[in-house]
Amino acid sequence: MEISIYFDPVSETLLNELETGSHPRIQQNMSIHTLQSGFPESWEMEIAIIGVNEDRAAINNSGCANAPDEVRKYLYKLFPGSWNCKIADLGNIRKGFIIEDTYYALTATIEQLVSNRILPIVIGGGQDLTFAMYKAYENLDQIINIAAVDPKFDLGEISTELNSQSFLSRIIMQKPNFLFNYTNLGYQTYFVDQPALDLMKKLLFDTYRLGILTSDLKESEPLLRNADMLTFDISAIRAADAPANGNASPNGFTGDHACQLTRYAAMSDKLSSIGFFELNPVFDREGITAHLLAQMIWYAFEGFNSRKRDFPVPENESFIKFIVPTADFSDGIIFFKSKKTDRWWMEVICAPDNQKKYLNHYIVPCSYQDYQTACNNEIPDRWWQVYQKLM
Repeated sequence: MEISIYFDPVSETLLNELETGSHPRIQQNMSIHTLQSGFPESWEMEIAIIGVNEDRAAINNSGCANAPDEVRKYLYKLFPGSWNCKIADLGNIRKGFIIEDTYYALTATIEQLVSNRILPIVIGGGQDLTFAMYKAYENLDQIINIAAVDPKFDLGEISTELNSQSFLSRIIMQKPNFLFNYTNLGYQTYFVDQPALDLMKKLLFDTYRLGILTSDLKESEPLLRNADMLTFDISAIRAADAPANGNASPNGFTGDHACQLTRYAAMSDKLSSIGFFELNPVFDREGITAHLLAQMIWYAFEGFNSRKRDFPVPENESFIKFIVPTADFSDGIIFFKSKKTDRWWMEVICAPDNQKKYLNHYIVPCSYQDYQTACNNEIPDRWWQVYQKLM
């Protein structure tokens, strides 16, 4: 593959650290880019691990460029699940002479993998790399939804250069814009000022406080099922479970929560890329954060292997269709329930031209609770949010 020019192979030292035993580990079940084996071919992978040794724009977190190999130390030693998917480790994208060189290499890599229906799992580096991932979809002319597990909104100041705490502003300001929706999961109010909250509301983006999600984590599943791209800031996990971050704080998701959120996202047929950022080995304690991220990636593999290909399409006998009449819309709101998974979607009213333009966005993942809300003659908030975007 031509993107191979951007990568360094995985260190032989990492491969030699594997414990021997009668049962294979993940390392033995994947294609790994080494000096001896060369760069994996596209037919050898459905999931591709990408390390990025870049931290020049990571605010208060210099050293996170070294995360990829630290995570591999633990990931390679885990036992695989009962998976059929083909996994490859492409190695590490080299740090460019200037940071824009690194962004370009990551964008080109994501673009090629996504166009070949290969799920990239990026281990950074700073969260500014999210912008480089977004640019790949821009190059593909693909309108997307981004989900971010993050204690902040990363809007920065208008005049701020691109960095790990301003990447969202840079994405929003892009013209033409290919961002349909942005969902923040787990923001902590004391890290977010009121103007930022007002802006997110004005942009019709979805924001969910940490306490709301942790009180019932299952409600995050439809939010993650709606994402094309997931960006996960390790500082969203509490410091007790993930100390390896210069911006770590006492509150956040637990390690269990982080694994479950990753699994929910990877289970979605819609999700086409994942980025894990801001893990800094300098601050780690006995490798606990690197080990946690390795387990999160394990759950990404598990979720991907559990995909059911059950996105609703017209006349699909795998779905039960419900039409719920409401006072606001005489034709009612259409809901779909999967017979395979019991998961729910709802169809948002929009013009035929918009249905074509927003093909993957006017049928929205939802929960049974949204269906109950409609049955009580109330319009679900999720439905209204998308309806206003499609008007």
